[in-house]
Amino acid sequence: MIRVADIFRVGIGPSSSHTVGPMKAAAGFAGALAGRTFVRVNCRLLGSLAWTGTGHATDNAVMLGLSGLLPETIEPRLIEEIVDRVRETKRLRIADRDVLFDPASDIVFDREGPTPVHPNTLVLTALDDAGKELLRERWCSIGGGFIAREEAVGAPSIRETEPQPFAFATASELLTLCDENGLSIAEIVSANEQAVAPAEELRAYLDRIIAVMMDCVDRGIRTDGVLPGRLQVPRRAKALRNKLNADRFRNRQAPHAIMDHVSLFAIAVNEENAAGGRIVTAPTNGAAGVMPAVLRYYRDFWPDADRAGTHDFLLTAAAIGMLTKLNASISGAEVGCQGEVGTASAMAAAGLAAAMGATNRQIENAAEIAMEHHLGMTCDPIAGLVQVPCIERNAFGAIKAINAASLALRGDGEHIVSLDQVIATMMRTGRDMHAKYKETSQGGLAVSFPEC
Repeated sequence: MIRVADIFRVGIGPSSSHTVGPMKAAAGFAGALAGRTFVRVNCRLLGSLAWTGTGHATDNAVMLGLSGLLPETIEPRLIEEIVDRVRETKRLRIADRDVLFDPASDIVFDREGPTPVHPNTLVLTALDDAGKELLRERWCSIGGGFIAREEAVGAPSIRETEPQPFAFATASELLTLCDENGLSIAEIVSANEQAVAPAEELRAYLDRIIAVMMDCVDRGIRTDGVLPGRLQVPRRAKALRNKLNADRFRNRQAPHAIMDHVSLFAIAVNEENAAGGRIVTAPTNGAAGVMPAVLRYYRDFWPDADRAGTHDFLLTAAAIGMLTKLNASISGAEVGCQGEVGTASAMAAAGLAAAMGATNRQIENAAEIAMEHHLGMTCDPIAGLVQVPCIERNAFGAIKAINAASLALRGDGEHIVSLDQVIATMMRTGRDMHAKYKETSQGGLAVSFPEC
């Protein structure tokens, strides 16, 4: 059972698979060291973590995780201070032991090491004073902040024993459950959640997710400056907001100005993500701007928007994220950006359609339309940074989601290609995609842009 809280997680930027996941894995390893006598810890980053880990601050994430810090609770403004102290003192407190730790030598970006299970793999090792290995663990960061020990990737989850009144693994099964029980997709997901937690707890969690999303939009809109990293990309959200406001006050708004606002919302969130700020993984950090942008569009521009609608939005979107996670992948390192922004766009399209009163089949159609038109999208970040083309890509994913929801609402839910077929196609396409187009910065735009 995948929970709503698995799809929407409060965390930090810039990457769910390259920052959040490794941080959680390192924290788990530190927890396993409690009570052991060790004097040294090191980490090898493999595959995509090695190729783009510098741009995604994976080394910093490992240090923070080994310190026992977690992405859900760490204060983003303190990260630089903590990391700088470790680099300066070459010491790190791990499992209540103060040990020598030099990031330059104890964190290795190993681009040649094997990744037989998943392209995002890290190996954590603890040594005693004689240099003998005490504990070694191989972890995989499998997308969206999900992590697993390498030997457990693909194994049944303990959550499969949790009560789930409406179990589904495909969109077809989900629609059948809706028909048989006279329920909406949001109601099916809500019922499954309430089997393990009270309804008020679910509503409070959804409200928190919405609040963090909207706060992120607002922070991004009011912040200017330059994003971290060697590309020195200037933030654009604040200037874009000012220009939109100037047009509005002069009463010369273009008919498509609302879409410009949607782009603004997505860009604001992804600039915050790129800066390492507090965001909601939805379903990944690289695609974190799509859902908030479309939800903000619903909140600010849809005349009948209300709290119940925002909850239906998130619950319905979560169902699409669950289906993609179960049957394909949300990891850019595994299937390219089609699995990240494509999934986020499908989620947002379904959520918006639900909030606007669509039938279950119209909702499924909206998700299918959005994902279908992201098929084949590569993950090719320049300099390994979640900036170009990632930030603008979220804006276009949000606009596609709105368009998909609108088209679906004007139909009757009948369509040629099903959501299940599109999800399966996305996975096959990802497997066929050359590795250099899957978050390694070895192909596509990443090698077409001269950095000198």
